[in-house]
Amino acid sequence: MATQHQLYSSPETTHWGFFDGSLRPVLRVDSGDRVIFHCVSGEPDDMPEDSSRVLPELRDIHLRSEQGSGPHILTGPVWVDSAEKGDTLQVRILEVSLRQDWGWNLIMPGKGTLPEDFTRGRRLIVPLDQKAMVGRLPWGIDLPLKPFFGVMGVAPPANLGRVPSFAPGVHGGNMDNRELVAGTTLFLPVWNDGALFSVGDGHAVQGEGEVCLTAIETALSGTFELTVRKDLSIGFPRAETATHYMTMGMAPDLDDAAKQAVREMISLLGSLAGLSREDAYSFCSLALELRVTQLVDGNKGIHAMIAKQLLSG
Repeated sequence: MATQHQLYSSPETTHWGFFDGSLRPVLRVDSGDRVIFHCVSGEPDDMPEDSSRVLPELRDIHLRSEQGSGPHILTGPVWVDSAEKGDTLQVRILEVSLRQDWGWNLIMPGKGTLPEDFTRGRRLIVPLDQKAMVGRLPWGIDLPLKPFFGVMGVAPPANLGRVPSFAPGVHGGNMDNRELVAGTTLFLPVWNDGALFSVGDGHAVQGEGEVCLTAIETALSGTFELTVRKDLSIGFPRAETATHYMTMGMAPDLDDAAKQAVREMISLLGSLAGLSREDAYSFCSLALELRVTQLVDGNKGIHAMIAKQLLSG
């Protein structure tokens, strides 16, 4: 029978700014178990002036943990029993909820989609109305919230060593994919025994592209069901929503990311519908939705979506 676990963020249960297959797991679970991750987010400079609004475990991490080369505080890694290299970790995202009543948005000089246009930094603290589920922007707009985790990933291949948290890749990581909300299933290729799954980088809401560098960044809790798939072998992350199949592409060049997402979808359509590569390519040209995931994480992202109803009959 599946077990439900709770994992709280602390200096002992997080790694800050990197993925690494040599990390010791902070929790071991069976395939099919559920884990509720209570995550934190933010570097010291991102905090509001009123320190009482900052979660105590985040203050503790700032004081006692060593930061790697990325900004993300990741809760984990979690070892999933029976997971081996070549398997797929199926991550069902069951619930995502806010942990605090504030978030922040950052413009950083030299970063973002328009670094040549915005040479001065700015950090906004944004109040979050948890009852109305809106972010109250200072120019008078209430923005509906759609929380999701920007970073979900397994340990990267051993030959890559320690990988900075800011660049997504074959392990998942900082995908910043706004489609990965509660009700979505993410599929990650397993590169190490136990998979070593970690999560963080809570977003209250994000636009496609995440163009200024950040979303409304905040602390989230999330419930995930982690299942080892021995019957599925993939080389790159993909996902499934209630209505769509999704493949992803990530590369320094957006065109290359788009090519990868389309190639991944051609392969998926062959598996799902038995289409030849030529038929799948034509079908993609007629029915595929290509969306910009993000433009700001080193490896830019494109995700490709095919409506499930088109393959149902």
